[in-house]
Amino acid sequence: MKKHNKLITLSVIAIVLSSIAIMSQIFVFATHHRNEDEKYAEILKEHFHNFAAPVPKEVTFCGEKVPLENTFVYEALDRELSYITYQHASTFIILKRAFRYFPQIEKVLKSQNVPEDLKYLAVAESSLNNAVSPAKAEGFWQFMPQTAKEYGLVVNAEYDERYDVEKSAMAACKYLKGSYSRLGNWPLACAAYNCGEGGIKARIKEQNVRNYWDLALNNETARYVYRIIAYKIIMQNPQAYGFYIRNIDCHQPLEYDTITVDTTINDFYAFSKQIGTEYKYFRLANPQLQAKKLTNKEGRRYTLKVLNKNSYNRKYLTDKLEDPYGFAEGF
Repeated sequence: MKKHNKLITLSVIAIVLSSIAIMSQIFVFATHHRNEDEKYAEILKEHFHNFAAPVPKEVTFCGEKVPLENTFVYEALDRELSYITYQHASTFIILKRAFRYFPQIEKVLKSQNVPEDLKYLAVAESSLNNAVSPAKAEGFWQFMPQTAKEYGLVVNAEYDERYDVEKSAMAACKYLKGSYSRLGNWPLACAAYNCGEGGIKARIKEQNVRNYWDLALNNETARYVYRIIAYKIIMQNPQAYGFYIRNIDCHQPLEYDTITVDTTINDFYAFSKQIGTEYKYFRLANPQLQAKKLTNKEGRRYTLKVLNKNSYNRKYLTDKLEDPYGFAEGF
């Protein structure tokens, strides 16, 4: 009996010791991981930061002061600045594209005597890309087919000038100048570009308000002009919003030769070979071409671009930069 009790006692002691050993291991494991978690939290705190996008003290748009003293105007602009600032990849690509396309757009805006700030409308519309909306608005300036035709653009299944950067910019200027003359200021003209002039006039009549800032609008149009202004603020001073982009990193302006055609072209594959360029690059130079042929029964004169061979050579393009490794100061 005593031997049996002794065995039981030894078993209990063994179980207790085993439990203590297991608990010690658990404690060591937990302590180790707690220390690792704390270390990770410290590293995260030191290196992972998000800052509020700064709202400038004063902002103008097309020569008009934006009334930031109004709480709701301030917060609306703050919202768009925050969204654009933290859409990093998209904003970086826009900044790179602006280096190529803004000079072309600015030339048109200047020729039409409209504010240069309107170039940021194209950014808000398409991210400087020949985009297609679900409603079939297309190109940099997102024209619907009928509206594009009304403002002088050729739009058909084979040739669509909504995809021509300069010609579509000219059409946008005509639209915006007309809206400005009837609505009285550029913010309202831009709002009309988004939802239609009729819609803006109806809201003005209902609310007896003649400025964009105090007008109650649908959510998309209520944000639209603020988005344009936010792009202006960020693109004019990208480093203030964390975007450091060197001139050499940007999409460089391309060099073109031009040719004029006034007959039908039945096969652009053969045509591009005939003029000494690859079909791919011929189409990239002429995004307005929508088919593999161009029917021209009316004998219309079409000007087409042919990429200069220098444009194939990135080193040639970047060697032309005055300060290739300097950070772009603004667009």
